[in-house]
Amino acid sequence: MSAWAALAAVAGAVAGLSLTGARRGTRAMVPFSGGVLLGVSLFTMLPELAREIGWTPGVALFAAGYAVLFVLNRTVYPVCPACSHDHDHAGCASALHGFAAPLISAASLHSLLDGWSIATSEWGPADLRLAIPLAVALHKVPEGIALGAILRASVPSRPQAFFWCVCAESTTIVGAVLGGLVAPRLGAAWLWYPLALAGGFFCYLGFHAVHEEWQRRGQAHPVMAGIAGMAGAAAFQQSLRAFLR
Repeated sequence: MSAWAALAAVAGAVAGLSLTGARRGTRAMVPFSGGVLLGVSLFTMLPELAREIGWTPGVALFAAGYAVLFVLNRTVYPVCPACSHDHDHAGCASALHGFAAPLISAASLHSLLDGWSIATSEWGPADLRLAIPLAVALHKVPEGIALGAILRASVPSRPQAFFWCVCAESTTIVGAVLGGLVAPRLGAAWLWYPLALAGGFFCYLGFHAVHEEWQRRGQAHPVMAGIAGMAGAAAFQQSLRAFLR
């Protein structure tokens, strides 16, 4: 599953490398995919956490995951390329000069967490095993487009930009391998704790994607797209539960 998510991001990166304007082609997809992540985290993961480990530890760890990405985003670097802040460097000799290294680092960390989340979900209920990889893969497409577009404006050549896109997104598989190695050693009960953190990650990424796009446009379209994504995730969850009964 993690390999498919990484491939979705790389496919998006190929499209992003051909864009002349950084991330303009992702704008319609970002809030919708963010809404899907919000829906999965709030309507699928959080209720399962409350059922398995209780509301207090579930919500506390969920909030801790949210806080980790909040602090990283505010103090280190935007963790999500698809919803990071615009940076034009209009007066610079090269567009987005100096942007590649921090962007690759942030995208690699983001992808590592995505892979970890997919791996830990494999030991959860059947609906989580399907919903989480699908939500991650959907979010990976606009992320890949954004990453490819920004790196193309940040490095000298298209092949070099593609190489770094692949490197950054391949950490999804690394995260999945690490999660797969650690999860079986923790025991069934302890698997819910890293999954709770992953739910907080998804919640932050989803909200941040919708909020950033709404701030840019100052219109209701991103919010409506985010609500549509959340509704789609909720409907998928209910349909999946009915199918698995």
